[in-house]
Amino acid sequence: MAPKKIKSPRKSAKYYRSNPEAREKKNAAQRKRNKTTAAKKYRAELQAARRKDGNIGKGGKDYSHTKKGTLVRESPSKNRARQGAGRRPKKK
Repeated sequence: MAPKKIKSPRKSAKYYRSNPEAREKKNAAQRKRNKTTAAKKYRAELQAARRKDGNIGKGGKDYSHTKKGTLVRESPSKNRARQGAGRRPKKK
């Protein structure tokens, strides 16, 4: 099931809603990445942690991988925006 549309989307969501060609290009690249074995293993680890805690399908916090390799609970916006736009590391 697709996620619900939020009333006040952030900058990138606004962009992709108003540019269908760019959205399709992004989605095609994402589908290709999501099919890889590494991506499947990564998602499976996070899903298993959510299942263990009983948080599947209830929204709320995500699990994320730390640099040490452990899993921690974290807000979705912090988890998905950690390294700046396009997951590029921020300049120091």
